[in-house]
Parts: sequence; structure tokens; C-alpha cells
Amino acid sequence: MMNCIIAQSGGPTAVINASVAGLVETNNKIKAFDNVYAGLNGIQGILNKNIINLTNISHDDLNTFRYTPSSGLGSCRYKLKDYKIDDSEYVKLLDILDSLDVKAFFYVGGNDSMDTISKLGALAEEKEIDIKFIGIPKTIDNDLMYTDHTPGFGSAAKFIATSTLETYLDSTVYMDNGVFILETMGRDTGWLTAASCLAVIDGKQAPDLIYLPETAFDEKSFIEDVSRIYKEKKHVYIVASEGLKNSDDTFLSAINTKGSHDNFGHTQLGGVGNYLKNLIIENNITTRVKVLELGVLQRCSMHLSSKVDVEEAYTVGCDALKYSLEGHSGKMVAIKRDSSNPYASSTFLVPAKNVANKVKYFPNKWINERGNNVTDEAIEYLKPLIFGTADYNSNNYTPVYKVFNN
Repeated sequence: MMNCIIAQSGGPTAVINASVAGLVETNNKIKAFDNVYAGLNGIQGILNKNIINLTNISHDDLNTFRYTPSSGLGSCRYKLKDYKIDDSEYVKLLDILDSLDVKAFFYVGGNDSMDTISKLGALAEEKEIDIKFIGIPKTIDNDLMYTDHTPGFGSAAKFIATSTLETYLDSTVYMDNGVFILETMGRDTGWLTAASCLAVIDGKQAPDLIYLPETAFDEKSFIEDVSRIYKEKKHVYIVASEGLKNSDDTFLSAINTKGSHDNFGHTQLGGVGNYLKNLIIENNITTRVKVLELGVLQRCSMHLSSKVDVEEAYTVGCDALKYSLEGHSGKMVAIKRDSSNPYASSTFLVPAKNVANKVKYFPNKWINERGNNVTDEAIEYLKPLIFGTADYNSNNYTPVYKVFNN
């Protein structure tokens, strides 16, 4: 008997379950593995033997799961130690996989998850263990190296662009509308924030100012820009990343606060909008300042998901299974943009060690000289990724979803 197992890790996305559905449905068609197991709550769940079998899930349930946001298998933020220092968890994990006759392990996640795949792949090669370890990419942050973009980003980008447009209209109904600040996710990179440039009304970009963490935040320039635009229009619309830093490389939201960290040492952010609000008020531009932090809505809004994103998430799951059958291990499935107009993409493999613990930043050449907006090149890159709307299931006017971790 030959089986495989799949699990999810890190922050959720709107389309992460489509990758699992793609892998399971592909296996149902080609009968590569006798059983497709799933670890609930990532590798931490597998170590706790919290494992289910997805093989006989009905087609209807699997299709509903495909269009369900968030991590329907549960997630974790669990960092394996270096096996050369402490191999106890590896021994336990491999014993569990061996007891299940697992020959392929698939992990859906971001660069921290690729760290796990890299470590397991290296150990399997060193010890000649007959298990293939394949990483399936996901992250709304779009910060994985070598892949053109990541599944999850397109839907988050579409949600941000749509929310920007709608809140822009809401913020422009009075004669004196003040300043509206929209705060997006993005700890290290500005991909999500940049997506707000796709919010267009009457041929004009809705945001006046867009600030990304790749450019050091200049307080003086910010005040000058906001003051100038406010005097012209009595309204300023600003989109800012939660990860904005000053020239000292300090997070704006961490100034005068005590930040917390996750298991991978990442600072927990949020609050940059209020920091900017205080700057505006303190510099006597206006007291009419509203702040909206989009928060987790950016990563769980299937109702505003991108059809392209859902389809590509499904495809990387399908292809991960096929790559494992070809004997690949310690690799991540990546996306190649074959054409932007018309849009077309394909997949290829990249060593997980080349992705793990690295960050793909928003290109500086796509940020304007003032550091307060993006260029036309950025717009052309982003546009195809938000195309179409997913055909999710609904009943009585609300979505119907399916998860396995409850």
C-alpha cells in the first residue's frame, strides 16, 4: 500500500483549500496513492496523530471545500528544530508517516513552511528515506522567492482594490471630507498595499497616496504631501502598509509600544494608521481623520476572490502530486507567468531551501521617486491576478462552506 499526506501551515488565504482539493481530485483520477491523509493543524497535528482520511470524501463536499476560505484543515506556526541538533521530532514524525505507509508529504504554506520542507527533504536524502517532500505555495503577502506570485495573493489583492474603491466613495460625500487612511497587511513587503492602485473611478486612481515598507517612511514628506492634497481637494485618501518603517528601520506601529512576536520571531504589527492619524492632527492639517484596518478580511474573503487565483491554487495542488510521482523531493511548486495579455501561467519546481526564510520584496523600480505611489509597471503586473470571480456555492444568499478541522 502507498499513501500520501497533506497539511496546511501559517496564515490562511481565501484559496488555500483549493490546493488540497486539486491534489485529492487529481489522485482520485489517476489513482497514484491508495489513501490521501490530512494532518489537522499542520505538522503539529501530525505529531499529535490528529490525522484524517480525505480519500472517500464525496465530490460535492470536496467541491464545496475547494471554494471555502481559510485553512479548512487547520493550521499551525510550528518550527522544527535543526535535526542535526535535535532529531527527536523528526524521528517521531517519520515513525508516524511510516506507520501510515506514507510515501509523499505535501505542505501548503509560505516561506516558513518551505523551511520545514527543506529540512525534511534534506534529512530524507541524507538518510535515504523513501518519502518525497513537496511544498505547495500559499501566502497573501506574495513574498516567496522565484515564483511570479503566490496563490492567495490575487484574491487578497482583489479584496483590497475593491475595499479601497468602495471606502473611497464612502469618504467623499461631504464638502469637507478630511483624511481617510486604509491600513493593509504586509509585515515586510508592500505587495498587498500596492494592490490598492487598481481601485479606479472615472479613469482616475482612487488613492492619493500609497506607502509601502520597501521605502523608508519620511515624516516631513508625508506631512507635505497630505497638506498639499488636502488644501486642493479637502480630501485625502491614503493606503499604508502595517509594515512601514522609518529611516532607523523601526516599525512605525512599534514606536512607543511593546510588540509581541510569533513562534518564528516575527513582530506582530497593526496600528500604523493611528500613527499616521496622530501625525496629521499634530501638524494641524485637519482633525477629520478616519482610519480603517482591513485585518483578517484580506485573507478570508471568498466572496471577493479572484477566479485566476482559485484556479492556480487548484493547479499547484494537482501538479504537486504529479511532481512527487516523478521522484522530486525537497522542492516547492512555483508559478511561471507565460503571458500577461492574454494571461497564462504554468508551474515549475524550485528547491525549497532557496525559498525558506527569504523574502521577495516589491521592486523599487515599481515605486515612484517620491515614495508615495506605484508605477504603471506595477499596475500591469497586478491586473491579471485579480481577474474573474470564483463560482462558490451559496444557499439562501450566503456562501456554503466546508471544513474538516472542527
